[in-house]
Amino acid sequence: MLGLPLGVMGIVLAVVALRKPVEGNDAELAQGWAATLAGQVERGESAVWRQLLGDDVRRINLTYVLHPTMVRPAAAPAAGRLAAEGTGSVTLPDIVTYYRSTRPLRLVVTGAAGAGKTVLALELLLALIQGRNEGDPVPVRIPLSRWDTERQSLPDLLQQRLVEAYDWPPDLAAGLVRHHLVLPVLDGLDEMDPLVNGSPDPAAPRATAVVRALNAYQHGRDAGPLILTCRTLHYDALTLHTGVLDAARIAIAPVGTADARTYLTDRALNTARWQSLLDHLAAHPGGILATVLSTPWRLCLTATVYHHDGDPGELLTLPDADADALDRYLLTRYIPAVIRIAPNLRGYTPQDVHCWLHHLTTHLDPTGTLSATTAQGTETTDLVLHELWPLAGRTRVRATNALLATLTVLAPLPLIWTTPQRLTVGFVFVISAIAVVSGALAIATGSPRIPVSPFRTPKSGWELASELAGWLALGIPVGFMLGLVGGPTFGLVVGIPVGLAIGLAAWLAAG
Repeated sequence: MLGLPLGVMGIVLAVVALRKPVEGNDAELAQGWAATLAGQVERGESAVWRQLLGDDVRRINLTYVLHPTMVRPAAAPAAGRLAAEGTGSVTLPDIVTYYRSTRPLRLVVTGAAGAGKTVLALELLLALIQGRNEGDPVPVRIPLSRWDTERQSLPDLLQQRLVEAYDWPPDLAAGLVRHHLVLPVLDGLDEMDPLVNGSPDPAAPRATAVVRALNAYQHGRDAGPLILTCRTLHYDALTLHTGVLDAARIAIAPVGTADARTYLTDRALNTARWQSLLDHLAAHPGGILATVLSTPWRLCLTATVYHHDGDPGELLTLPDADADALDRYLLTRYIPAVIRIAPNLRGYTPQDVHCWLHHLTTHLDPTGTLSATTAQGTETTDLVLHELWPLAGRTRVRATNALLATLTVLAPLPLIWTTPQRLTVGFVFVISAIAVVSGALAIATGSPRIPVSPFRTPKSGWELASELAGWLALGIPVGFMLGLVGGPTFGLVVGIPVGLAIGLAAWLAAG
């Protein structure tokens, strides 16, 4: 009797000691984890990078210049290009060389809408992984629009990203962040706050909170390395109050006519089809069409639409070839072109895709009068997966939810018929009443703000196991109580399993 608990305690202590990493090897283990994470990030972001390039590998050789900053700028070269290229006696560095020569390693990428900020950040991310040495941090891209700035610090956000996007255990993710082996690539600071009368909000409370968090982010005695993207107008509005300190701000320049012609020629499968457009751009480098096609987004859109067929020269015949007219003309042809190019879209029809996209747009703007914010204050342009359930119809979803909750509670009914006759009616009455209450609660439940699951909470396996054991221990007395009423056999065969099921359900509900 005395030896059993002592032996169990010894086994538990031994297992805990084996699971705890040796302090001296913790940093070495983290470096191995970082190599694994680098492979995951490269595989995932390479697919995103290719999609943004129109399912191709040809890209525009963007040019960017160092933007003067009055307050605590970082030291950086005056200009650079996506890929290194000599201009006369001057050789402009590529984006990786440019970033590595920045001191400290803090880079803010700004540009107009469609200027290629995300593509530039992805190019830098993938190149850093490709040239990564052991011990270098792994760049991880994080969309900023869902950062809960009131409850999360930047290290917390990095850990959450590793857990949710790459399925890392929370303790290993925390170890990577703690050893400074994650380089944050923060995409879309301009998406944090809604517009005010069509213009960036000068107050921008969420974006301002992000900037403050980045200014407080440090590694040892140095400012913490980071990469940030933001639209120019939004960042200019922010810097009226505060900006990212100790950072080099670069501005992406419009695409020159020569670079545009080079890109379209590289993307073309049949150069003859493109010749009339290429000749027009060469003859009128300052013309309306050349100006409109000076953004990477429109250039990629044009190359994608006419990738397989069609005559790009028909763009020359557009009346009043301004940006809006060109956008409307190309976007009507974009979905069929993408379906022909992308292998994972084979079997879809343009009509179906158009219908689905229209359905999502209706979800964002059901009245047809797009407002800046919803009732909760979030942007109406955000598509959040767990908030899309009303698309199936609120009544249908509520009814299904109530039916599932009711059936779940009624699941133990077959066991009731094994009880003595005098208890059957009582059990049926109690379980039916609980089922009705569960169904009613399911209908009355409000919309969830975030998805919740006990299996994805930031808790260790020991914490979850101890909580489960506690709830099961509370459920077992229920079985004993039933045994006192129905007899020992009934208590063992039916009561204890029912009690354990109640404990498991309580654990899930609490989680």
